[in-house]
Amino acid sequence: MVWTIIVVLIVLWLLGFSFRIGGGLIHILLVIAFIAIIVNLLR
Repeated sequence: MVWTIIVVLIVLWLLGFSFRIGGGLIHILLVIAFIAIIVNLLR
């Protein structure tokens, strides 16, 4: 479940980065994805 959310966030970040939409929101999505990866690895 967590890995699905991580993949979705990274895909949204890549799409937003390639189309230049959202500005700061895109980078917030990437940070959330990395936090989710770290939390998942620590468990």
